[in-house]
Amino acid sequence: MTVTSDFRHFDELQPWNDRQHMLECIAVTVETADVMTFTFRSDRDNWFRYLPGQFVTLELPVSEDDPVMRTYTLSSTPSRPFSVAVTVKAQKNSIGTRWMFDHLRPGMKLKAFGPLGDFSFVRYPAEKYLFISAGSGVTPMMSMTRWMSDCSPQSDVAFVTCARKPEDLLFKAELECLAAQMPNLSLGFVVEGHNPRDGWHGVRGRIDAARLSLLAPDFRDRTVFCCGPEPFMRGVRDMLKVCGFNMDRYHEESFQPAAAPAPEEIAIRAGAGEQEVDANAVSTVTFTMAGKEAKCPPGQTILQTARSAGVRIGAACEGGLCGTCRVMKISGEVEMNHNGGILDDEIEEGYILACCSRPIGDVSIEA
Repeated sequence: MTVTSDFRHFDELQPWNDRQHMLECIAVTVETADVMTFTFRSDRDNWFRYLPGQFVTLELPVSEDDPVMRTYTLSSTPSRPFSVAVTVKAQKNSIGTRWMFDHLRPGMKLKAFGPLGDFSFVRYPAEKYLFISAGSGVTPMMSMTRWMSDCSPQSDVAFVTCARKPEDLLFKAELECLAAQMPNLSLGFVVEGHNPRDGWHGVRGRIDAARLSLLAPDFRDRTVFCCGPEPFMRGVRDMLKVCGFNMDRYHEESFQPAAAPAPEEIAIRAGAGEQEVDANAVSTVTFTMAGKEAKCPPGQTILQTARSAGVRIGAACEGGLCGTCRVMKISGEVEMNHNGGILDDEIEEGYILACCSRPIGDVSIEA
């Protein structure tokens, strides 16, 4: 029997480009009752270039006329560059994630944006790390740890992850395998409650200073990465502050909206200096593809103006993080207050993020 292969050497391939290429689902893995991992490859012969811990935004065809955007952290590692994976949890009343659970199967293709994000140890090098997560917040920690296992197995990491029940602990078996290969990887599993029949002999309760000291006695000397529900991250922040931790070495994954500068501040940055600012000044935004013009009062974003005019611009995080709302600015000036969702070379080409860009005078947008 002859075995055929479409194998190509790495040097023959180009990196994936979210402006041109789509993702094809190649595998669906059930992790727990409400968590699944979806693995993708490029719809062409491409490889993926990103930092461990970054995220992508998927355009999900929940309805034919109105797809939804959802941002997910990559659980895969860039040290294995021919596929990417997201591990997602279906929250109660979720729309996009529930569609993925019910409909996304191998062979289907999705439009995607990214990868982007600053939540990566690559951005904050240190001698040793503490990863603290809860629930599906473990995904960026897995991406970073998988990379370390492949490329830097001597890395010093204290890995603490929390869940409600033992069966909700994601990647526990894989982490134990990684710990056998990484001599400086220490694991700490914390569950809030358990059934006696589960045979759980680990740490119980919620993470606090006493439990953290037990699992990572030198946590004050480590650089911390934290990810999980906002109440969980707030609790970890407060706990570390009380313990005298240097919060300059604390980093968390957050999708909070970018703060809007005051109209006066926008005018000053635009060169108005100390001249009187007309708070009632209104800019005109022209959407060239839609053939529409809309008035934009001071402080309002391009995205908000587009919606008021009935012009659709895709958006997910609306905090200048995910890059989904990237559009081409044809003319005019804007004040863009992004959080890493756009690259410098894209800005040089003329792209902006509509969710966090505010006109300074009249602006034309390709949308």
